[in-house]
Amino acid sequence: MKISDQQIKEIARNNGLTFAQLKAFIDVESSGSGFDPATGKIIIQFEPSWFKRHEPYAPSGKWSANGVERQAEEWIAFNDAWKISPESAMMSTSIGMPQIMGFHFYRLGYKSVGEMWDDFKRGEYQQVLALVRFIKTDDRLYRALVTKDWHTVATIYNGASYKKMAKKWGREPYDVSLRKAYEKWSK
Repeated sequence: MKISDQQIKEIARNNGLTFAQLKAFIDVESSGSGFDPATGKIIIQFEPSWFKRHEPYAPSGKWSANGVERQAEEWIAFNDAWKISPESAMMSTSIGMPQIMGFHFYRLGYKSVGEMWDDFKRGEYQQVLALVRFIKTDDRLYRALVTKDWHTVATIYNGASYKKMAKKWGREPYDVSLRKAYEKWSK
């Protein structure tokens, strides 16, 4: 289930990236793990705003009160949404190491969101391969990562308001975290 640094190096090399570039992306996005060490479940972030887009008439519930929570709470919200619509719940959740939203299944080459989830559950290796496919399907994102333009990477991957959100949550801005992680892994 765990991916090794050697496997990350191989994936990076085969895709025109350096180990440090790919490892920085993985570390900042996921804290280096695709599965919850306490439960073994895949790491998720359920997004109520996306679920509401997919299910505009869904009654409020535990799913609608979810914020950026611990994994136990994320799964409670996800499971509540699942009862309404399994497909919409999966589409409205970012998963694994790369925290890619389920609605990107087609962009990643999957036939369904369920197929994406099943593949991501197989292991971190599959998750990193999907991350690289995601990056390479956006020329701007790929170029930004190759040239270490961390602001552009952060803007494309986490949205234009990533600095505002970091301030709101009392976190370091995403671009700064990426740069620091890259410098750490470049040594």
